[in-house]
Amino acid sequence: MNLRTRNLRTRNLRTRKLRIRNRGRLHGRSLRTRLLLFISATLVVVCAAMALTTVFVQRASLLGDLDDRVGNAAERSLGGAQHHPDTAGDLGFLMENGHAVGTLAARFDAKGSIIAAAVVRQDAPPQNLTATQRAALAGITADSAMHTRTVPGLGTYRLTALNTDGVRVLTGLPMDDVQDMISGLVAVEAVVALAGLTVAGCLCAVVIRRQLRPLGRVAATAVEVSRSQLGHGEVTALTRVPERDTDPGSEAGQVGAALNRMIDHVESSLAERQRSEEQMRRSEERMRRFLADASHELRTPLASIAGYAELMNRGTDRIEPGLAWRRVTAESARMTGLVEDLLLLARLDEGRPLQSAEVDLAAVLAEAVWDARAAGTGHEWQLQLSLDAPALVIGDEARLHQVLANLLANARMHTPVGTTVTASVQATAAHTVVIRVRDDGPGIPPALLPTVFERFTRADASRARSGGKEGGSGLGLAIATAITGAHGGRIDVTSVPGRTEFTIELPAAQLPPVEPAMRARTAPV
Repeated sequence: MNLRTRNLRTRNLRTRKLRIRNRGRLHGRSLRTRLLLFISATLVVVCAAMALTTVFVQRASLLGDLDDRVGNAAERSLGGAQHHPDTAGDLGFLMENGHAVGTLAARFDAKGSIIAAAVVRQDAPPQNLTATQRAALAGITADSAMHTRTVPGLGTYRLTALNTDGVRVLTGLPMDDVQDMISGLVAVEAVVALAGLTVAGCLCAVVIRRQLRPLGRVAATAVEVSRSQLGHGEVTALTRVPERDTDPGSEAGQVGAALNRMIDHVESSLAERQRSEEQMRRSEERMRRFLADASHELRTPLASIAGYAELMNRGTDRIEPGLAWRRVTAESARMTGLVEDLLLLARLDEGRPLQSAEVDLAAVLAEAVWDARAAGTGHEWQLQLSLDAPALVIGDEARLHQVLANLLANARMHTPVGTTVTASVQATAAHTVVIRVRDDGPGIPPALLPTVFERFTRADASRARSGGKEGGSGLGLAIATAITGAHGGRIDVTSVPGRTEFTIELPAAQLPPVEPAMRARTAPV
């Protein structure tokens, strides 16, 4: 690689770096500055183009007029010279009227050498040209073409040469007037363009500033939103772009509307995240409470079994073997039931499918009421059946019977002797089957009512029935809720002193309508 090639590559590299640097500087400026620079540059180019076009057109017009006058003067000179064709150095035709001051004329021979040359003066005979001035006219041929030459001491001339019958005459007129007029035109246009550019630049700056104000407000809103604490804490209302800056008819309005939509999406996402975190936190709390309650429930029968087993190991003189085995069997059955309930809840939570068959809830409810009557003889049990339409659903008969048995057992265990418990079932016109279990006991305490369907929830003393018997594990209503939900239904409760009612709604089986057999009746069981 020679030195020249190396220098050329170095120069190209510097030029490229300079372009990149200038481009970076331009992109680093604000949009307002870039628009102003671009518009100003465009106006400068337009003004320069208009000025140059005007100058060129005016110059062409003036030169055309001057060329016409030069041609006329040349013809007049040629006509005068033809009167004395034999006298080659005669320039007497310049004394004739019609020649303007400053008209230059010359005669030359066939070889192109100037024989005589003179210029017309004001109120004086023509002045002959010097050798130097004649030298400036050399090389012009008699071809009727226009030539521009600068004659020392006289200025710039527009010249042409004519030839007729061997008479060769060169004639020219000064271009001072044309050049002065062009110079004056350029000066005027420069002043006007400068003033126009100044005014246009100021107006553009004002207009750009006013038009970019909405974009500035949008940017300020974005900055304010970016300063919000979105990573933690509660979701607060984020700042929005004002409605006046969200007009879809303008680019700034489109940006503002898009920013508002993005802020709405961010808020909804934050709210959803907060809800998810809250649900997760509640789920963890419920899980910890559930594990603690389940451990407590399982620990009690296990401790009892271990205690009886220890007594039996120490000898039969401390406890009767039959009594110990009966207590171990009872505690084992209690623990087995608790484990089965927990396993059922786990299966329902996993969404495992239940058996699906047509179930007559009227028959299931009647059986559950009969079972409850046998277990709680101290209560008054009533059954209401509405036979206008069959109470048929699609589901698992054993699980639905368990739901009704849990509700009736809950009423039996948490109400005093003599309480009236009424169970009813009815098929509604909304294609649902409604089961109600109502008692006239003391009611559920208001503080317990919101959590009555949660797991391991127990009633306090105000719902404990007399007799001193031990209550359940607190999973009955939770199991009823889970089984009802698995069948696509819902369960609810309302309670005031003297009236507590559990309501179950299940989707009815889609069967052809039947004629009503008889009206609803209420009968003690």
